[in-house]
Amino acid sequence: MAAKRKRRWQLWASAAALAVGVGLLALILTPSTPPPHPEPKSVALQRPAALAPDQPDQHHGEDALAPLIEQATTDAPKQAENDPEAMAPSGEAASLPPADAPPDLAKPEQTAIAPPLPPLHGEPAWRRNALPSTPANGQPMIAIVIDDMGLDRKRSAEVMTLPGPLTLSFMTYADDLAKQTATGRAHGDEIMLHMPMEPQARHVDPGPNALVTGLDDAELRRRVIWGLGRIDGIVGVNNHMGSKFTESQPGMTIVLEQLRARGLFFLDSRTTPHSVGLATARQMGVASVGRDVFLDNFMVEPEVARELAQTEAVARKNGVAIAIGHPHDATIAELRRWLPTVAAKGFRLVPVTAIVAREQAQTAHLAKTGG
Repeated sequence: MAAKRKRRWQLWASAAALAVGVGLLALILTPSTPPPHPEPKSVALQRPAALAPDQPDQHHGEDALAPLIEQATTDAPKQAENDPEAMAPSGEAASLPPADAPPDLAKPEQTAIAPPLPPLHGEPAWRRNALPSTPANGQPMIAIVIDDMGLDRKRSAEVMTLPGPLTLSFMTYADDLAKQTATGRAHGDEIMLHMPMEPQARHVDPGPNALVTGLDDAELRRRVIWGLGRIDGIVGVNNHMGSKFTESQPGMTIVLEQLRARGLFFLDSRTTPHSVGLATARQMGVASVGRDVFLDNFMVEPEVARELAQTEAVARKNGVAIAIGHPHDATIAELRRWLPTVAAKGFRLVPVTAIVAREQAQTAHLAKTGG
């Protein structure tokens, strides 16, 4: 009896060992499956719900952040990235390159300057769409550019009542752009496009269809074309924010290729001293100019008045000055006081195309004489 139980136990032990062996063999022969790859974390600046080129501009629905952008523009003081993202210096100091910047990017005078390209189809658009301007006759010229137009409808409309000529730069994603820009032209102002570009501050959202360094070339080009298609009759483009993007030569080359093809100029808002915008534009033969003064880094009237005085000083020294402001109450109020005094002070208030034309004439002269 004991021998029978011992044999039965041995049979069970053998069966168990056989089962374990079969299981181990199956495990060895079965190919291993890697763990699922985690979803990449979304980057706040690469808005997943960017508007497609054929979609109407909107502040609701897919673009949930646009109302926050509009409210910030309307009611709250702008952050350090108001456009002068890192409180970029204004006036003469803003045009000086940083000490450690590569000379071919920071100092246009050391960059090979291409002569202006002949227009593809007659006169370039920036000349065709330019506001007529009388010769300055030796007077220093001042151009006032107002950015962020079209988002805060009330204050944008108030800007258009200021004595001009002014240059109004409308945001690509503002509503009802055809009507708003038509009103600006009717008031005797020049029209530009304000194109959102990636800032250094990752928590700051530049807006829908912003130009971001992480995009592939095709998507970046699509966004540029979408923005350029938002307004007819513009003379040029300047950057909204963009302290990171304007430091990218590949990205800026794609932007400037589209501007060159359309005969538009580039106004570098100079939100970073390391921008390659002007140097790249000059290398490519694209008409370009740079901002000299920001009027409203600090949105109180005495500070705006101080920056307007700085604008006058730059114009006296250099013969021209480009100042950029925004549709803020303090800026509007101070401009309403200052604009009527410009002629009596010996300056000529001009649309920005008058300064672009002056720069282009000088570039053509240098190219012709080899100077």
